[in-house]
Amino acid sequence: MQIHGKIERIVVVALLIMMSLVVCLATVELGYFIIKDIITPPVFLLEIDELLEIFGMFLIVLIGIELLETVKMYLTQKMVHVEVVFMVAMIAIARKVIVLDLKDYPSLTLIGIGVIIVSLAVGYYLLTRKHAS
Repeated sequence: MQIHGKIERIVVVALLIMMSLVVCLATVELGYFIIKDIITPPVFLLEIDELLEIFGMFLIVLIGIELLETVKMYLTQKMVHVEVVFMVAMIAIARKVIVLDLKDYPSLTLIGIGVIIVSLAVGYYLLTRKHAS
C-alpha cells in the first residue's frame, strides 16, 4: 500500500508542475494578446471581439488557477474540496456565457446553459449553507 501512495504523490506533483507551467504560459499568452491588440491600429482601442477574446482568456487563466488550487489541496489534505470544484465550474460556464454568440446556438442550447447556471448556483448555495451551519 505504501508504493501506491508514493506513486499517487508522484503523479499529483507531476500534475501540479504541469498545471503551473500551463497557467504561466497562458498568462504570458494573455499578456502577448493584450499588447498585440493595444499596439495594432487603432492604437489603444479594442474592438468588441478582441475584448471578448481577452476576457475569455482571463477566465481561462482563473480556471487554471482554481484547478491548481484543487490539486494543491489534494496533495496536502488528500481530499478534493467540492466548493473549489463548484467555483471552477461556475467560472467555466461564466466564460462560456461571456464569449457566447447568441446567433450561433439554438434556443434549446441556451436554455440548457441557463439550467446549468441555476443548478451550479443552487448547489453552491446549498453547499456553503451546509458548511455555515
